[in-house]
Amino acid sequence: MRFIVVLVALILLSACEQRDTPPLDQQLYVWQRQWTPAHEAALRESRGDFSTLRVLALQAFPNAGWSRARIDPALLKSDGRALIAVIRLDGQLKGLDQQQVTAQILQLVNDWQALGLTLSGVEIDHDAGNARLPAYAQFLSHLRSALPASLPLSMTALPAWLDSAQLPTLLASVDSSVLQVHAVSDPRRGLFDAEQAQRWAQAWGNVSEKPFYLALPAYGVALLPDSGGAPVVESEVPLERGGQRRELLADPVSLSRLAKQLREAPPAHLAGLIWFRLPLANDRRAWSLTTLRAVARGDALHSQLSLSLSEQNGLYDISLANVGNLDSAWPARITLKARDCEGADALAGYSLQQSRDLLTFTRLRAGRLPADGQRAIGWARCAIIDQGGSHVDP
Repeated sequence: MRFIVVLVALILLSACEQRDTPPLDQQLYVWQRQWTPAHEAALRESRGDFSTLRVLALQAFPNAGWSRARIDPALLKSDGRALIAVIRLDGQLKGLDQQQVTAQILQLVNDWQALGLTLSGVEIDHDAGNARLPAYAQFLSHLRSALPASLPLSMTALPAWLDSAQLPTLLASVDSSVLQVHAVSDPRRGLFDAEQAQRWAQAWGNVSEKPFYLALPAYGVALLPDSGGAPVVESEVPLERGGQRRELLADPVSLSRLAKQLREAPPAHLAGLIWFRLPLANDRRAWSLTTLRAVARGDALHSQLSLSLSEQNGLYDISLANVGNLDSAWPARITLKARDCEGADALAGYSLQQSRDLLTFTRLRAGRLPADGQRAIGWARCAIIDQGGSHVDP
């Protein structure tokens, strides 16, 4: 009897320990180089689900030199979340001048503090090749000693560094690391591989003795061919270049499964997930904020498309709405039963075929309808349109 009592007590203790396991932290990258009025709504609506903002602050490019992001300090100050300034040092830089780079970063920190911003850390984003990691570790060690001891220093990291004997030294020079597991190889092979990402995270946890975060994609890119045949990547900034675009988009369903697995069985030292990037209302190559929040929360994902008709004096405006929490591709075909139509037309992205009692809208190109979004697809002047007789084909 005593054995049974002890066994039950151990089981209950184990259950309590499992419930006390802290959830993975959820953070956001804010990566726009120039802030717009759309940032206000995006920050406000993301505040309840993401604890920390990692904001692109400063960049250094070969030949072009230094460039600061044009942030809105008043918005950041009123937002109130933990704030980490990200300094992007382009991987094509021939070398890092320790004194010059450190001076630029210290000046940025002072300037942001003068604007009333309280920094929770500095992050260095530098895609150094493995051969350059010894010099990079020396730079990070120098920067760590120059920054205030109270200001944490982190670095983004590449899975390829797992093959370097320099990795432990590199990790020792920072307070935490951010492992990037998206778009790290030839983008023609895909933007993201969830199984590979999980293997990298497990391997990183086995090497790192300090907290690390996983940077996950919530965006898409387009691949354009150049004259040499190698792809050119178009992301949030449109390129003035012709040619067929091949769109790649990180799959929210796949990322949701991965996040669930990481929550249930996190690799050693994994402290949280950082989503790239904060989506603005006009960001055509990012998940909607509704979908991103649903994935971060672990909600069940679903799209739900429906037709909406607005009629005035026999003129119908025809719209498509997505009332689910998962962004959806534009449907291939939409049909509506209609009678006595004097005229009708489709809007950009669709064509219209009209018969005696049927309007058929056919998709001409690919597009996405964001969760909680609506898009006009056409108009018709008819005696009656039977919304109950409509049909939407995926």
